[in-house]
Amino acid sequence: MGVRKRQMAERLKEEKKQLAIAKLNNCPTSPRKMRLVADLVRGKQVEMALAILKFNQKEASRKMEKLLLSAIANWEAKNEEANIEEADLYIKEIRVDGGTMLKRLRPAPQGRAHRIRKRSNHVTMIVEAANNNVQS
Repeated sequence: MGVRKRQMAERLKEEKKQLAIAKLNNCPTSPRKMRLVADLVRGKQVEMALAILKFNQKEASRKMEKLLLSAIANWEAKNEEANIEEADLYIKEIRVDGGTMLKRLRPAPQGRAHRIRKRSNHVTMIVEAANNNVQS
């Protein structure tokens, strides 16, 4: 029983080596705007995603591009002996969650006040190698 558990743990460790995670917390744009950009690159190859983000005019795409470069660097740090061109990296998962909300008051007519909600988001990006045997 101990041998089987050890083999399973080694296999999981090898699978995790193919993944790289990058997170962006408390980004001061609304989650809805960030999801529009995330939907453009979800499941795409890394080179294609970088090109899409570079030429997109939205402000969220600049932050997403920086996050993608960070995920690529994390993958390279995990797989120092591997060649990034042969690995054929792609965006396996990208998740945009709501972050903390700053609540402010704005003056309204007749002495009232309207609440302004300044939203933020958390982005999690997982990059994986499509080619499983990236050892070179």
